[in-house]
Amino acid sequence: MKRYIISLTLASALTMGLTSCSDFLEEPIRGQQDMENYFTTEEECEKQITGCYNFIACDDWWQIYKFYNLCNITTDDCWMGNTTQDPGEYRAAAMFTGNTIDLGNAVQNFWQYRYKGITQCNIAIEKIAQLKFNDEKYQKRLIAEAKFLRGFYYFELVKNFGGVPLVMSLKMPSEVQGITRATTAETYAQIEQDFKDALADLPKKAELSANDIGRATSGAAKGMLAKAYLYQGKYAEAEPILQELTCRGSHASGTPEYELMDDFSQVWNIDYNNGKESLFEIQTSDDTQYSLGERYSVLVGSRDDAGWSWGLPTSNLEKAFKDAGDEIRLRYTILHDGQTDVPGDPTWNEDNPYVISASKHKSGRCNMKLFIPVNRRPSPYDAPHNPLNIRLLRYAEVLLMYAETENALNHDSEAQWALNKVRQRVQLPEVTATGTALRDAIRTERRLELALEGTRLDDLRRWKMDDGKTMMEHVFGPNGTFVKYNMEESTDPYETTNQQENSNEGINFQAPRDLLFAIPNSEITMSNGTIKQNEGYN
Repeated sequence: MKRYIISLTLASALTMGLTSCSDFLEEPIRGQQDMENYFTTEEECEKQITGCYNFIACDDWWQIYKFYNLCNITTDDCWMGNTTQDPGEYRAAAMFTGNTIDLGNAVQNFWQYRYKGITQCNIAIEKIAQLKFNDEKYQKRLIAEAKFLRGFYYFELVKNFGGVPLVMSLKMPSEVQGITRATTAETYAQIEQDFKDALADLPKKAELSANDIGRATSGAAKGMLAKAYLYQGKYAEAEPILQELTCRGSHASGTPEYELMDDFSQVWNIDYNNGKESLFEIQTSDDTQYSLGERYSVLVGSRDDAGWSWGLPTSNLEKAFKDAGDEIRLRYTILHDGQTDVPGDPTWNEDNPYVISASKHKSGRCNMKLFIPVNRRPSPYDAPHNPLNIRLLRYAEVLLMYAETENALNHDSEAQWALNKVRQRVQLPEVTATGTALRDAIRTERRLELALEGTRLDDLRRWKMDDGKTMMEHVFGPNGTFVKYNMEESTDPYETTNQQENSNEGINFQAPRDLLFAIPNSEITMSNGTIKQNEGYN
């Protein structure tokens, strides 16, 4: 995907153009491009698509990655972690204060930059369709990429906020006066349509040139569409798509386009970016001339190893691995204080153990999936230059989505097949359970396989327990399993001793308020109140 990694995006220029006063100068500024004199060549259209991709993560940690980390922190998998600095927005999220002001920039920035991405996609869809291309198939592909990304951006919004305003074309500020939120169902309907439209004109991953690796594919669109269906409980709609991806059932044909990596150690390995398991990843580069790498690794790393220590794994998550006898995934998910054998990094040994000091950290654990070996770190390391791609959708999750779907449809033998396919890679015994027991095994497997990858909060919010309440309502609150574990059961020496971050996190959880994040106050103010706040927020 080198073309969009090294290209200078048009996105910011166009965004600035949209907010400037049209009558400020009577003459246009010579040399400045606007939408009246742009989109005249295929190359300019390609650059606009580059801008659409750019907004997946933007150019540093604070626009999107901080929110991704906040989502991990509001689960039973992560503490805030850093006990030497003010946690700011992380505290409001982790403690479920219900105070929209305290949630601050993390939520505001995520909302803003997701809509900036949507704006760029709307521009691309509208303008690229108006140009005569020499290759009509390529023109359709570019429009499909924009629709895929727009669907992805709206999907990320609806998961976290519920129904949101649907802006489906380029509009000036006066044109969105009085805009209201669509319902959750209406938002999902648009997401579904974008993914359906996209997959029809996107190539398969195997058809991409070397320069285009990382761009949206038909497989990525199928996977995201199936995920959108699954998150709504539309199992019958998700099933045929997942059968296509796994080559199972009545929609099977040929061999699967994707495969599991041979070894779990390869899944988040910097040497296996865009591996055979990957459906979609955030592309990164270590070229220090540009801010095109990720600083997420620094954000979650140990303060004793040049990191910031926000979002540290809990002993509760580690216990889940140990209860399952899952030593392999534990090793490649959680890095421990005092560890002398760090996978892929000979820097640490008996004479120089890894350090996550108790006085600075709520937990003696860090995120191993985002760990960059010392000899692979660019200089400077504390900058957006790390070339570890962020995996957004991989085949293991497709298999677990298929398992969940088939179990919900009472096709337990198929669910067992998909679940055990994932378990075989980490040498765990086959699951033979059926019904509710199989459902619970699949849910546990998702926590272990996808730990710290941003899916746990989605799952806690959407999974219903036998009493009809969400799993999140069982995990948090005064009687929540996570709260009781930390307050009554845990003997972890870091977590129980370091109370600079209180172990009662989650005790203030309230449903339905905390099943979604608050709409940023600034958006409500700018809409003059036509955008309504989520229930329960003050």
